[in-house]
Amino acid sequence: MPQQQRVSMAMVAARAGVSGQTVSRVANDSPKVDPETRARVERAMADLGYRPNRAARALRTGRTHTLGLVAQTLATVGNSRMLQAVAESAASRGYALTVVTLGADGDISSAFDRLHDQGVDGAVVLNEATALARDAASAGLRLVVVDSPPDERFTIIGTDHAAGARAATEHLLAAGHPVVHHLAGPAGSYAASERERGWREALAAAGVEAPAVARGDWSAASGHAQTTRLPGATAIFAANDQMALGALRALRESGCRIPDDVAVIGFDDVADAADYSPPLTTVRQDFDALGEQAVQALVAAIEGTDASAPALATPELILRASA
Repeated sequence: MPQQQRVSMAMVAARAGVSGQTVSRVANDSPKVDPETRARVERAMADLGYRPNRAARALRTGRTHTLGLVAQTLATVGNSRMLQAVAESAASRGYALTVVTLGADGDISSAFDRLHDQGVDGAVVLNEATALARDAASAGLRLVVVDSPPDERFTIIGTDHAAGARAATEHLLAAGHPVVHHLAGPAGSYAASERERGWREALAAAGVEAPAVARGDWSAASGHAQTTRLPGATAIFAANDQMALGALRALRESGCRIPDDVAVIGFDDVADAADYSPPLTTVRQDFDALGEQAVQALVAAIEGTDASAPALATPELILRASA
C-alpha cells in the first residue's frame, strides 16, 4: 500500500490562494491575519487534513502547545470530570494535554519537574494538589490552580463551596431538622474545608451548635463506614455524592427510611446522582465551566493576552427525593 503523502503548508497555501507565510501565521495563531483570510486558510487545512508539525512549531515559537494537568488522584469523580473538561477545552484551542498524578508520596515538586522536562507551556493543578502547589517550586511553569486560597503566584479558579454547603444546610434546617450532621471530606482538601466552613456558618447563623463531624476520604465506602458514627441524626450533609451514596446504604441497612427518618444531601451532582435510591438531593458543580475557565486562564497567560481571573462559580442546590 503506498504511503499517504503528508500535507504541507505549500499545499494549504495553494488551496487557499495565499502565501506560505500566511499559512504559517495561521498555524501559529498569529494575530497578524485578518479574519476572512484566517477562515479561508482554516477551511483549506480542514479540507486537506493538514496537521501542524508540533516539533517544528515548538522550535519556531518556543512553545509546545502542550498543557500539563496535576492531580493527587484521578480516582475521585470530581477530578475525573475536571480532567475530561480540561482535555476538551485544551483540544478546542489546539493544545495537547499531559497528565501527572502524585501517587502515595504526594511529591508535587517531582510532578512539576516531569512536566518541565516534557516542555509543557503551563499546567492546571487540581483540588487536593493545590495545597502542595503553594509549598512547592513550580519549575518556572505558569500555573492555574483549582480551588485554593488567594495566592499572588497563581491564577486561581474555583467553586464557591462554602456557599453551596450553606444552601444545603439551610434547606435541611428549613425543613424542620433541629441540627444537621456533616459527613466531611479529607482534612487536607481545600474544597472539603470550605464545605465544612459553609455548614458551620449556616448552623451558627441559625443559633445551632455544630456537632462533631464524621470524616471520610471521598469514597462511598468511607461514607458508609462514617455514617455509623452519626447515630440519631435526622439530617446529613455529605461533602460529596459518593460519600452520600455510602450513607444511603448504611441508613437503609439500619432500617431508616429516607427522607422520612433521615434526610441526606450530597455535593457535586455526579452523572448518576438522579439514579441513586432515592434520587439524591445535591449541590451541583459545573465541571465543564470550571475546566473551560482553567484552560482559558492558562492559555491567556501563555499567549500573553489579557484575562482577569473569573469570580468563584456559584453552585446550585438540586432538589430530589432524598431531602
